[in-house]
Amino acid sequence: MDTTKIIENLKKRGFEAVFAENKADAVEKALSYIPENSSVAWGGSVSIEESGLLARVKSGKYTLIDRDTAKSPEEKYELMRKGLTSDTFLTSFNAVSEDGVLFNIDGNGNRVAAITFGPKSVVALVGINKIVPTEADLEPRALKIAAPLNAKRLKLSDEKDICAIFSKTRICKTKGRIKIILVGEPLGY
Repeated sequence: MDTTKIIENLKKRGFEAVFAENKADAVEKALSYIPENSSVAWGGSVSIEESGLLARVKSGKYTLIDRDTAKSPEEKYELMRKGLTSDTFLTSFNAVSEDGVLFNIDGNGNRVAAITFGPKSVVALVGINKIVPTEADLEPRALKIAAPLNAKRLKLSDEKDICAIFSKTRICKTKGRIKIILVGEPLGY
């Protein structure tokens, strides 16, 4: 797998893209994209938790929009909505093709909505395990690998419950708004 070519292909599509050798380097790069005192939100992402990025953001100098602090389903919904207007949204993708197309499956839609429109900046950590050869391989990887594991993590009885919304992003119209940090080791699922 030629990570240099993948980065080039992402850039050709208007994404800001960099390669990080490991999780620690990826976290430092992600933090460099987040201005101090800015508002930060995130979607459900094993990658941002597993990498240590979420812990670092929570201990940093940011205004957090943390849906997990909600005391009711209504408050959680409002925090997810507020996340759509954050300065920075943290996430990952279920799959990225070698030619630079991004793919996600979402249960509620808050994550894909934030990626496609809303926050000023989207910062995504993508483990090397999520790279697929072609655009045709995106959805199968998400359905066969990410969806079942996410359903299990969320204790859903049927993995189809997590497969409510599918999003494929081929071009970043606002050049550089979506920042992809490709990590040279497995991260998330």
